[in-house]
Amino acid sequence: MILKPQDVVVALKLLGYDSRPPFAQIARDLALSSSEVHAAMKRAQTAHLLHGPELSNRPIVSALEEFLIHGIKYAFPAEHGGPSRGVPTCYAAAPLNRLIVAGDEPIPVWPYYKGEMRGVAFTPLYKMAPVAALRDPVLYELLALIDALRDGRPRERRLAEQELVKILRRKSDG
Repeated sequence: MILKPQDVVVALKLLGYDSRPPFAQIARDLALSSSEVHAAMKRAQTAHLLHGPELSNRPIVSALEEFLIHGIKYAFPAEHGGPSRGVPTCYAAAPLNRLIVAGDEPIPVWPYYKGEMRGVAFTPLYKMAPVAALRDPVLYELLALIDALRDGRPRERRLAEQELVKILRRKSDG
């Protein structure tokens, strides 16, 4: 079993639901197919990021937190491209854009034709991340924080870790 980037995204998306909706709804929300969502959930369960069906496939927040903080940058390293139009990520997106002032360098963006910013292409965790993120502001924040963990400077990574922990723990409590 090899964990795929969309497995992490599915686990994060499950945090936002009160109870697990049908695979078709999750698939629509994430711009994936139902079969991709089903396979992602199975892999995430095998990796101990999700509980099984007996606990409604709820994310194991402590395991997700540990993996995201300590393993995501090794499992899914950041890739950069050239100038691009897209959706801001890392320190250029909320919540880090409220804590870090962007310098004169081009900002990191997920390439996306509907994006409104110009910057340097930053390959998203999975191909459809910009679409899913623009549909769900909390998921967008989580994915941007994860990108900061994957590629940020030390201060960005530290702030991203703090913000990520806040969101994950708030989601697990509520």
